[in-house]
Amino acid sequence: MSAWLDSLTGWLTSHPEWLGLAIFLIACVECLAILGIIVPGTVLMFAVAAMAGSGALTLGQTLLLGYAGGLLGDAISYALGRHFHQGIRRLPILRHHPEWLVGAEVYFQRYGIVSLLVGRYIGPLRPMLPMIAGMLDMPLPRFIAVSLLAAAGWAVAYLLPGWATGAALRLPLPEGFWSDAGVMAAGLALVLGLIVQTSLRRQRWATPLAAGLCLAALGALLLGWSRLHELDQGLLTLIQEQRHASLDQVMVLITRLGDFNTQLYAGALLGLLLPALRQWRAALFAGLALLGTALANGGLKALFARGRPEVLLEPLHSYSLPSGHSSAAFAFFLTLGILAGRGQTPRMRLTWLLLACLPAIAIALSRVYLGVHWPTDIIAGGLLAGGFCAASLALVQYRQPLEALSARVWWLIVPLCLALLGGAASWALPEALALYRYR
Repeated sequence: MSAWLDSLTGWLTSHPEWLGLAIFLIACVECLAILGIIVPGTVLMFAVAAMAGSGALTLGQTLLLGYAGGLLGDAISYALGRHFHQGIRRLPILRHHPEWLVGAEVYFQRYGIVSLLVGRYIGPLRPMLPMIAGMLDMPLPRFIAVSLLAAAGWAVAYLLPGWATGAALRLPLPEGFWSDAGVMAAGLALVLGLIVQTSLRRQRWATPLAAGLCLAALGALLLGWSRLHELDQGLLTLIQEQRHASLDQVMVLITRLGDFNTQLYAGALLGLLLPALRQWRAALFAGLALLGTALANGGLKALFARGRPEVLLEPLHSYSLPSGHSSAAFAFFLTLGILAGRGQTPRMRLTWLLLACLPAIAIALSRVYLGVHWPTDIIAGGLLAGGFCAASLALVQYRQPLEALSARVWWLIVPLCLALLGGAASWALPEALALYRYR
């Protein structure tokens, strides 16, 4: 496979005009029933995204091509399932691998629409679920709506890392950038790897370990942030290079989701809904996680008093480390992700946490895009929230596991929280646009 991949990337390097089509087709195949399991699409997507980031395509073009390709793969898979129905089981390759179809079918019947959102990030399920949706006659308008949403997050998660790597290799970055980046990446990979492994093995001490690892990594970052200036400056330059007038309003709207007032209202709403629905232990967990993160963030900002990047016309005067937007967003969405994963398998719990991190990552990156935080600020905010969420869960689950919330509870919590976040973010958008003016 390595020789074949080298041959493909070599040919695309010589013929960059075909790179856009390659991204589209690879994304399509990765989401296409059966083929998505056989073809190593994840590796290919990283490779072509890195080539695009080296200067061939902008980030927007790369994400749009991957998004369109993923949608086409979903549509073809759904159409196959809708056309063949149960006859799809008689296809030769599925007769030899019935577990592919059976596993996806059981998953879809158990979780319904949610399976299309969560399963998007589980390799063997991703290409099969749209076909199962068609085979079981999921209404087309509902499938289209879910596919449009799921493909957007998937394209960002699978293409952005590769594109950023290619762009970093192209730019004249400060001396010492790559050594700092290597240390940071290795540290985060070690933390995440240990958390995933202990969670999958159902270790009783997995949650306390996750809290300890996040807080230990946060401590190391807080002690060494002054030595990571080259990393901060290089990543800030990389992200600022993608600034565009048409993207500014989108980023300001996203960053509004992490504003203090927005997160305060969202946290208060969640804190009121859970007790009102008699979810006492869930309410205790949410209160400890959100309040603890907020108080710790304020204390650390005052302690380290780190200045912000000088990008805005009128720089903000508050301190930047850790990022309040990042810590608040990660705390809120991780709380929802942890509650959503209660009572499910370790793999499903980790998938819910991954989904919960996506909006928080978008809010955190918007802060660097707008030039009001250094990259290490938002990483510190994420580690702080992760540590307090895990510690709060460990305390609440000291004697017995936290029970799962019923579907009735979720149908009330999710729409109200989303409506509040969206309304609060858009309400003060004109004022925010005036605030985030560039030099």
